[in-house]
Amino acid sequence: MSENKSAYTPEFKKALEIGRPPNVKTLFPNSKALIVSGKYIDRAMLSKGKAVTMAANGRSSFVIRGALAAAQRANAALIIEIAKSEGGASAYCAVNYWNMARQVDAYCNELGITIPVAIHADHYGIKNDKDVAAAKVEIPTMFDAGITSIAIDASHLPDDENLLANIALAPFVPKWAGLETEVGEIKGKLGLSTKEEAMFLIQGLNAHDIFPDWIALNNGTTHGIEASGQGIQVELTADIHAALEPYKISGAQHGTSGNSSDRLREIASKTRTTKANVATALQMISWGLEVNDYGNAILDENGNFIKVNGQGVTRDMWAEMVAYADAKGIKAGDFKKLNLPFENKLTGQSKDIRVRMAKRVEDFIYDMLVSVFDATDTAPLAIESILSSGTYDPGAKVARIENPSDWTPDKIRERAAATFSSDKGPEGDFDD
Repeated sequence: MSENKSAYTPEFKKALEIGRPPNVKTLFPNSKALIVSGKYIDRAMLSKGKAVTMAANGRSSFVIRGALAAAQRANAALIIEIAKSEGGASAYCAVNYWNMARQVDAYCNELGITIPVAIHADHYGIKNDKDVAAAKVEIPTMFDAGITSIAIDASHLPDDENLLANIALAPFVPKWAGLETEVGEIKGKLGLSTKEEAMFLIQGLNAHDIFPDWIALNNGTTHGIEASGQGIQVELTADIHAALEPYKISGAQHGTSGNSSDRLREIASKTRTTKANVATALQMISWGLEVNDYGNAILDENGNFIKVNGQGVTRDMWAEMVAYADAKGIKAGDFKKLNLPFENKLTGQSKDIRVRMAKRVEDFIYDMLVSVFDATDTAPLAIESILSSGTYDPGAKVARIENPSDWTPDKIRERAAATFSSDKGPEGDFDD
């Protein structure tokens, strides 16, 4: 896609002037990239109704470029994200919390992208008190680097500690930023989230004037390659979202890769989901591996990936990647760990190869946005919302409902002890 300056309409230019948060304007004062709060992306989906946008995990530059081009074609608002394991302090990807916004901004200007984009720090994992203390220092640095939305994920902690960690970290997230919270770590059919867990978390946050835009559930989701065939539980999700309706919170669907298009259409049409994370599928597609119609990698009879001729990386590069994985003992489910050591090698391929890698991602995401998530033409809805708000911060969707005196730390612990079991089943795949 070449830059199309005619697409810079008066409405776009005004949104660019007033809709970019202070951190983004400081970093990119002369940019034509409309990087906005995640709140505006959520609002655009709600405005259209039964629409979901992709939160594309930018594990590589090729995925980011393809996602932006796809959203531009679909005229859809978009989220680019990276998780803590992928792009935090101990990352396995070259794209990270501190350079993702710069990459998105550069590609938007290069490609003439005019759709609104949020930069989301996904799965900012909190496992203990030490993590909470470190997060109070690290989270502000991420917003300094252009993040505009974050998921505080303390979901594998007991319910009371999850809530208390979210409360402790809320002051370190700008009020204007998109905010996601999570209940029930992602581990497939085991330890499914309940209405009681979700209500406990959201009610407790509400009492403390914390109003998340999204909640992520364990609704049968897994990370990586979906192998069980069970997948996302639509009715469970709809029931929990209905219970949370007074709090006006949207759903964030994790573990999307490998779930059928029909199931994802049901999530869009039957629940309050507005954000769907896709990571593994985009990685595999960019490399040129054979996938089914909804992005799940297909393995041969020996459990190996199948390389498609003329797609993705060169055959020699793929052979080098497989040899590296074999030497390091990396199995199929952990090929994500090839992202960091191979990013520069992949970027060093000829232009035609780099273009086809991004193009394959673009085509897959475009089809998802248009045919599955119904996100078409949500970009102008986000811009309209910015113009009507007149600011980079649309505010919360709900006011305080709960009584703060009912949600003190002591009462939070008492409620949790009386309501929940400490046994949440086996540990999930927290790292993806």
